[in-house]
Amino acid sequence: MVIVITIIHVIVSIGLILVVLLQTGKADMGAVFGGSSSTIFGSSGAGNFLTKLTTGMAIVFMITSLTLGYFAGHKPSATIFDSRTPTPQTTPAAPETPPAQKQSDATGRAPTETAPASPQATQPQKSTKQ
Repeated sequence: MVIVITIIHVIVSIGLILVVLLQTGKADMGAVFGGSSSTIFGSSGAGNFLTKLTTGMAIVFMITSLTLGYFAGHKPSATIFDSRTPTPQTTPAAPETPPAQKQSDATGRAPTETAPASPQATQPQKSTKQ
């Protein structure tokens, strides 16, 4: 449908350009090209015929322009990308909880650390052997 309207629009626009170029000006500029009264349309018939043809082509041009503009604004909402399955998104890992604060008791002993709650929160310790 859109392709047919586009083809009609292009043909009408080229025809409109040619019809406007064939028309004579008000100052009888057509005589410059050597066709004062010996034209295809006759001495007086060219004005009416070309004017009506220009009007008709201009109307068709405007209708096809508005139709193509309407179709361009209302593109179909369904695309080939709608049939894709969405990829599962990974949720960001929960931030690690800060280690328990080290508290020393009144006797001056070293503080004891608490065991981590889950195995994911543990990080491998590096050995410091020399």
